[in-house]
Order: sequence, then structure tokens, then C-alpha cells
Amino acid sequence: MEAAIFGASCRLSRAGTVVVRSPPERSHRQLSAPMTVAVARSESGGGGNRLFVFGTGFVGRFVSDRFISQGWHVSGTCTSAPMKTELEKIGMEAFVFDAVSDQLRSLHTLQRATHLLVSIPPIVGIGDPLLCLHGELQAAIGDGNLQWLGYLSSTSVYGDCGGAWVDEDYPPDPETESAKSRLAAEKGWLDLGHELGVTVNVFRLGGIYGPGRSALDTIIKGQSLSEGQKKRESRLFTARVHVADIYQAIKASIEILSSGRIYNVVDDDPAPRQEVFAFAQSLLEERWAGTVCKLDNNDMKPHKSLSGCEKRVSNARLKKELGVSLLYPMYRLGLRNILESWDSVPKEP
Repeated sequence: MEAAIFGASCRLSRAGTVVVRSPPERSHRQLSAPMTVAVARSESGGGGNRLFVFGTGFVGRFVSDRFISQGWHVSGTCTSAPMKTELEKIGMEAFVFDAVSDQLRSLHTLQRATHLLVSIPPIVGIGDPLLCLHGELQAAIGDGNLQWLGYLSSTSVYGDCGGAWVDEDYPPDPETESAKSRLAAEKGWLDLGHELGVTVNVFRLGGIYGPGRSALDTIIKGQSLSEGQKKRESRLFTARVHVADIYQAIKASIEILSSGRIYNVVDDDPAPRQEVFAFAQSLLEERWAGTVCKLDNNDMKPHKSLSGCEKRVSNARLKKELGVSLLYPMYRLGLRNILESWDSVPKEP
């Protein structure tokens, strides 16, 4: 089988060969120009809505759980049998799936999906593994059932902007190979959506946190910061977003049928990570004085910014066009909410 990817290079194929083609001519089913106000809304309740999620990690699982609670039929992929069991407990139809080596025909619910969320990151040197299966994707989702497609990307595509405020019209200039792969994948999914006549929304996410994944959890577990975290620790500005607000953005874009845009999904406060961890430490000491370990002093020291990628990311379009009112516009609110959900110091599993 030959593999082709639109808008990005793809070096992987079933038969070991690669074909690079220019994007095909658009189908006659063209998307209308995006509108800045909502004029049409879909029903957000369950009904016949069927969501398929490629990649049920931290965000994918959270979003799946919320849509299931709204009466949607949700299915999706995971990478292990234990995770499949966990997903089935929340009412999800789950498939163990490797996007590099498995075939889409094993995902029997994909063809019936009305909404598709892609949360599998691209692979450096390969590209987006799903877009490498372009022919299979066309066969699986090109029969007219699909109404909406969402791709989870990253604010890393903007690169180093010297601390300037950036919105979705700011020219991306990714510096790392992973960020370059993200930008190429965005274009690939947008191209595929136009080809199929399906609304595509790209969500550029800041650093993701939420219950079980936050500065509070890092401190409680007594973990030292990784080298990557220490590098990010030196930044003057860091975009972040609570997972519940990612769900809000996805839900709003589904309800507004005319969206079809790129959205920065971040909070209002691009505070440095050092400030966030210091606040988390103060919350824990206030709640459980003397019982919680502190981060290593070396982790908490101010660092000269060496990592580049300085930018402040604007969420104005998210608020104006999708009408999203953030639940946690500042990290302080998000961390307090997480702490308040704890009856005692969490134990490691």
C-alpha cells in the first residue's frame, strides 16, 4: 500500500514506499467561510452523536468521559489492554491500536462516527501516523457521516516570538522537530477536511494540567523536574490550560457549525513555571504544614532564560468566536480547585 500525506511529509508506508503528492483539488462540497458569530448550532445532547477519539491520553479520556455523561456514544483508541479496561469502565468502546502498524479497518465504529477528535501526536521522522493512512482514512470517514473533525495541536508551533503577544494569525515559526511536525500535521488535517467537505478545528493547546497532572501532584510525589521541565522552568512566559477548559473549547466548536478555525486554547495568565510551582508549594504548606515534601531547591531557583520560545499566547478568538468563558482563567484558580478536591494528601497508586 502506498502512503501519502497532504501538507506534510510522510516517510512510512505499509509496503515500505512513500508517495508524496500535491494536495488534490477540492471537492465540490466546499466549506463556507468561517463566521465570527454563531448562527447555527448543533444539538450538544447525545441523540445520534457518535464521537471517535484517536488517542485517549489525559485529554482524550477527560473529554470522552464528559461527552459520555452528555449521552453521546464515544469510542476510541488506546495503547494497552489495561487502559482499554479502564476506558470501558467509564462507558467507552475502546480499541487497542497502534497508529504506525495497525489498520483502520479494525476500528469498526470509526465509519459511523459523526465527530472525530485526533489526539495522537506526530512522530519526528515519520509525520502524523494517521495521515500516512490517507487512503484508509478516506474510506473510513468519507461516506458522509462525519460532521466535525478536531485536531489537538500545540502552541509550540509559534516558536520564539521574543515575548510578544501572538494570536492565530501570527506566522508560525516552529524551532524543534516535534513542533515542525505539529505544524505539518495541522495542514494535513485541514487539507483532508476540505477534501471531504468536513469542518476542521485545530486547537493549539498550552501546557496541559488538571486533576492528577499538576504542579501540586509533582510536589506531592516528590518528583524532581525533568531536564525538559527545567528548561521550560527558565522561561519568562508559559502558556497553560486546564483540561476542563479544553473540553469547553471542543464542545463549543461542535455546537457552532460554522466554526472551522484554528484556536489558541490557553488561559489568561502566561506566568512562568517557577511562579506556578511556588504557589502550589504555598498551597500545600498552608493545608498540610510539615507533611509535604518540598521541591529540590535547585528546581525552585530562578534561572536565566536559555530555552527561547518566549511568547504570550492570546485566547481572544476562543472567547469571541466560540463564546468560551474559561472555568480557570488563571492557574491559581485551577490549582485551588484541584487542592479542594483532595480530602487528604494523595497517595501514589
